[in-house]
Amino acid sequence: MKQGAQGSTGTGISQVSDTCGGTGVGVGTGVSAGPGEARVPSQARPADVDRSGGGGTGRGVPAPTARGEHIHSEPPIPRPRAVVQRASVRGQILDALRTALVTGELAPGAVYSAPALGERFGVSATPVREAMQQLAQEGAVEVVPNRGFRVVERGARELAELAEVRALIEVPVMLRLARTVPAERWAELRPLAEATARAASTGCRATYAETDRTFHRAVLSLCGNEQLVQIADDLHRRAQWPLETPARPSGRCHVDLLADAAEHTALLDALIAGNVDVVRTLVADHFASTR
Repeated sequence: MKQGAQGSTGTGISQVSDTCGGTGVGVGTGVSAGPGEARVPSQARPADVDRSGGGGTGRGVPAPTARGEHIHSEPPIPRPRAVVQRASVRGQILDALRTALVTGELAPGAVYSAPALGERFGVSATPVREAMQQLAQEGAVEVVPNRGFRVVERGARELAELAEVRALIEVPVMLRLARTVPAERWAELRPLAEATARAASTGCRATYAETDRTFHRAVLSLCGNEQLVQIADDLHRRAQWPLETPARPSGRCHVDLLADAAEHTALLDALIAGNVDVVRTLVADHFASTR
């Protein structure tokens, strides 16, 4: 959760899928074609027509019910053999842009055009523009007419406000869950806590950000309120965007990630033990340290 600033002087995204690993993977544009479009059957026709001279054919052939409608019988619509999953280029671009925001590749205050980013990703400008519009709705970027999208500059005060709102939502829920959820359910989350520790050890902020949100989503999902989980996750993601201040030394950032991951493990241990007082202290410290 302690996502410090990480500046970037470059305006291009050189690596989109594995920013910390050093292996650039472009986003493919190929989308597998689905089955042929099903033909919409014609409107229902009467079984016979009026033979009284009021426009019928007089030969028992159904008359058209609408202008331009075919009068021959339609072939049966074949049943699809399998549901084809179409790759979402827009979704891939959105994920790549979010990673670039966390790592600082998309620098706060810088303006990026959809065509330029599309060229970097190897896709057209359309999915990039759609993804950027989604980020604009989330408050990560703002539209600059005739230029593109500017990455929003955020200060320490906004980060503190986000931490305060997250605490108001998550702390009461975690305390309630600490009293009601059995130890074996908490133990099932152990791999997620361990994943945050592994991600922290790499020093990659993008990888840690994803595992951090995954752990918190899993904890909150035990309350059974999907709306709460979605709102908390959105606030969490916004809290992970970099500040406009210069980047801190990478060593300090690495230490912060390790400390944050250790708090996850300690919190899970307290939840398994059913120690509500320790849980209360750990959760309060966890959110206070992100301000």
